Amino acid sequence: MRFVPAGTERIFVSGRGNLSDIAELRRQAMAEVDRAADLASLEGVRQRWLGPKGVLTLELRTIGSRPPEERKAFGEAANRLKGEVAERLEARLSALRAAALDLRLAAEREDLTLPPRRVRLGRLHPLTQTIREVSRIFATMGFETVEGPEVEWDHYNFELLNIPQGHPARDKFNTLWISNPLGGDPDRPVLLRTHTSPMQARVMEARKPPIRVIVPGRVYRFEATDAYHESVFFQFEGLAVDDRITMADLKGVLYSFARQMFGGERKIRFRPDYFPFTEPSAEIAIDCFVCGGTGGECRTCGGSGWLEMGGCGMVHPNVLRGVGYDPSKTQGFAFGCGVERIAMLRSGTPDIRLFQQNDLRYLEGF
Repeated sequence: MRFVPAGTERIFVSGRGNLSDIAELRRQAMAEVDRAADLASLEGVRQRWLGPKGVLTLELRTIGSRPPEERKAFGEAANRLKGEVAERLEARLSALRAAALDLRLAAEREDLTLPPRRVRLGRLHPLTQTIREVSRIFATMGFETVEGPEVEWDHYNFELLNIPQGHPARDKFNTLWISNPLGGDPDRPVLLRTHTSPMQARVMEARKPPIRVIVPGRVYRFEATDAYHESVFFQFEGLAVDDRITMADLKGVLYSFARQMFGGERKIRFRPDYFPFTEPSAEIAIDCFVCGGTGGECRTCGGSGWLEMGGCGMVHPNVLRGVGYDPSKTQGFAFGCGVERIAMLRSGTPDIRLFQQNDLRYLEGF
């Protein structure tokens, strides 16, 4: 018989003992497992009993030196004890892990009596709000909202809108030309669209009358920016084509739009204007809803009593011919307004650049 040190006590190990030695080893092993207070201590107990040089490992190595009549009984008892110790170690490990988790959760517990953090909700940009409101109003009058490409062919942006090469009207658009993606074909120049009017030709090419569409979208012009001008801004285009369309229909649609957008008492003024793709053409303005059209020192209308909205007119016969329509049988009207202009009129925004500066102090007011 021999003794080996194990911590502060001595563990009895028998190289020639009987089965009563196994019972003493069981008592000692289970007591050590139960006393382990943390995971590191438990790992030390496991190594001491089941490791490569552990007590039970060494006992099992003595089986071959025992008398033949004792080997079977002693081997079975030693292996059974080894399994019991392993199970006890696993159970203690689970208990210590659960206790550690409980301590960590207790330390991380939130005080649910505190008020929650305020969740900041996003909102639609004022220009998006305006576009949706414009689309909603025209939908009540039977207009479908469509979109078109922002990178456009010269053919649609100018040629089909009765603005051929060399036409002086091209000068006012301050066009941004870009490289032709098809290899720089000089006969097919490409540009960033200067207005949403190219969709007039695209829609009429793809459809037959009757047509009722509204086309909101971003447009580009190479010009200096100030309180009333931007190089990148939004427009919406309106187009109606049928066999009996007149200027009276155009005025009725725009009257209805202005009253729904700005109030039921609004008045509209039409003054002669010029656009290459409409004939006759007119400028649209509404009476100032701030001063009631009286003018004076009103900053919103500049004292004129009127607020300009955009342009309109009957679709030019050359535009109709360009898309294969017969002007003697088909007529139409078109109109266009700046989305920022509408948003500025509705909100009293003094500077168009405020819509693009992403200043939440201003945008959150909508």
